Amino acid sequence: MKTGNIDFFNGLLIVVNKLLTGFDAPSCTCLFIDKHMQDHGLFQAICRTNRLDGDEKPFGHIVDYKDLFKKVENAIAVYTSELDHEAGEPDPQIMLRDRLKTGRERLEDALEAISLLCEPVEPPKGELEHIHYFCGNTEIPTDLEAREPRRVALYKAAATLVRAYSNVANEMDSAGFSEVETDSIKRQVDDHVALRDTIKNASGETLDFKPFESDMRHLIDTYIEADGPRKISPFDEMPLLDLIVNAGIADAIGIKLGHLKGNKNAVAETIENNVRRKIIKEHLNNPVFYEKMSDLLDEVIAARKANAIEYEEYLKRIAELARQVRSGMTDGVPSSLDTPAKRALYDNLAHDEELALRVDETVRSIRPDGWRGVQAKERVIKAGLYDVLQDEAEVERVFRIVVEQQDY
Repeated sequence: MKTGNIDFFNGLLIVVNKLLTGFDAPSCTCLFIDKHMQDHGLFQAICRTNRLDGDEKPFGHIVDYKDLFKKVENAIAVYTSELDHEAGEPDPQIMLRDRLKTGRERLEDALEAISLLCEPVEPPKGELEHIHYFCGNTEIPTDLEAREPRRVALYKAAATLVRAYSNVANEMDSAGFSEVETDSIKRQVDDHVALRDTIKNASGETLDFKPFESDMRHLIDTYIEADGPRKISPFDEMPLLDLIVNAGIADAIGIKLGHLKGNKNAVAETIENNVRRKIIKEHLNNPVFYEKMSDLLDEVIAARKANAIEYEEYLKRIAELARQVRSGMTDGVPSSLDTPAKRALYDNLAHDEELALRVDETVRSIRPDGWRGVQAKERVIKAGLYDVLQDEAEVERVFRIVVEQQDY
């Protein structure tokens, strides 16, 4: 990235001779110093990252490329010399604690915290047991959402552990860890990171970058000069349901769930949770359709757990269900319903094609700009709906569906 003054990209702020004074950014977690500074300039630069910012930021990092540490000590001494220590002011030397000692303490605390978080998992504490604990029972539609706080706690604990480990990973011996302890800690960190990824996959909470592709491409094309990227796989970062539809369920399992190979139940529950999350996320867009999909998912899960179908048949049925949930429509929808909004109206108006098209045309023809959340403008749409539906309760029900449609 090249910049005259400031460029902002994906959380990285590159600054040249700016923002060193009169600028407060508590969320700043890391400062890279690549210029010579001293006295108040150096002290104020350090202050850009020394603010705490909730549980996510217990401290800030300063990466010094100019060997300024002695000048940091001098700057702190100069600008804290007038503190009245006898009046109870803190000793400024607490700001210069032993980095490795503190790093060891944080690593040990992080390991203990994530271990305690996973302690309630049922024996033998394999992948399936962890999926059950953090994602719930796939037969209970509300379990996945109800256990979200557990998953959030796991993700935060894993992130804290990775940060704590990375701070001392190259200096484990100097931090006081034996070779055996070092190997053990590395395995624990790897295991917890793998667990985090397993739970993210199992709950469908991996980040889908597709909505951001155009904006990211604009930023890259505008601000970054580099050779073209080499595509390793056409399915990089593709969500599991998309991968099932585009590559087939067998390849999707191999690509996304290869680490669960041999554990059919863990694979099945991961797919089921991803389908369930999509249903929950999209439910308001088309309540009738997604309630039907939820019922079909319940049937497939019950059949699998009762061993009423062979695993291969289960995979065919869950793959077909994933296809319908992802597309938001079943086979046989009239060709005139060529938008998600029209299909949602069709599904929620008792499959009355003519009525769905009339409602769609009415909303498109009368909707004011910026109508969502503006009571007077919303009343315009409701009045138009009443002309078609002639029922106030039905107007309110259909209006809630109209609000959710991006087409409008």
